[in-house]
Amino acid sequence: MSRQVPSPATRREPPRPRASTAVCAVVGAAVMAAVDEIVFHQILAWHHFYDRSTPRIGLLSDGLLHTAELLALVAGFFLLADLRRRGALARPYAWSGFFLGLGGFQLFDGIVDHKVLRVHQIRYGVDTAPYDWAWNLGGLLLLLVGAGLALRARRLDHRLDRHPDGGADGGADRRGGGA
Repeated sequence: MSRQVPSPATRREPPRPRASTAVCAVVGAAVMAAVDEIVFHQILAWHHFYDRSTPRIGLLSDGLLHTAELLALVAGFFLLADLRRRGALARPYAWSGFFLGLGGFQLFDGIVDHKVLRVHQIRYGVDTAPYDWAWNLGGLLLLLVGAGLALRARRLDHRLDRHPDGGADGGADRRGGGA
């Protein structure tokens, strides 16, 4: 009698909520950096990442930001694919991480880059207050969506811990470990 060993492709691990959150937060921050870079730096040409020097340095700083966001996207998607391949992706936590990454980048940019370090402003030659409010409130809204999704995922886990069979709606798949 031989014992069958599952192949690596069919072996499944338990869902990993923290890893799913962290990986998708990296992807979310990279996506928001790409939106900022493409829309505000390139299409609208409202600012560069670093505007406290010559335009040439501004372009160089945009190129470095773009490189960093692309590296983060590639690394994030490789890690996401690895979690998914191992069956360890916890989808509800992944979505919360994605929104936390989106909002985290936007709020960090709006507060630290724009106001604390003053490396750039959203626009120049106009009253920046409405732009700053819109940018920061948008980031806060994305963070709140991510926090709400994280709380929802945690409540679902607690409910499934009390009812490990998942009840009538199949708990394992709702945790994100299923297909």
